Amino acid sequence: MDARPSAKAVARFVRMSPRKARQVVDLIRNKDIGEALAILQLTPRRASTVVEKVLKSAVANAENNHGMDPDQLYVAECYVDQGTIWKRMRPRARGMADQILKRTCHVTVVVKEKEE
Repeated sequence: MDARPSAKAVARFVRMSPRKARQVVDLIRNKDIGEALAILQLTPRRASTVVEKVLKSAVANAENNHGMDPDQLYVAECYVDQGTIWKRMRPRARGMADQILKRTCHVTVVVKEKEE
């Protein structure tokens, strides 16, 4: 087990499909904070703004709550879990109905300091 301290941030019930959010999160795993932020700012996906906010929050938590140096941080873990699914109905022909699934997700980012 890794003994280095870590800081994390979580955005819960984000109104976005977990599958689409995972595509963005996979881009920044194990990257330095500066590089990860640059990747997120240049990624043309809606999930990149949410992941960027969570990453900045994790860096702020590391700096303020754990006294870590923000220049020595990297993205140790980042993952997206499925949240609750909102179920809605859409009317169809002959009095029937189709179900619309509005998916949500939980975005988690964990940052750690690099070893010297």
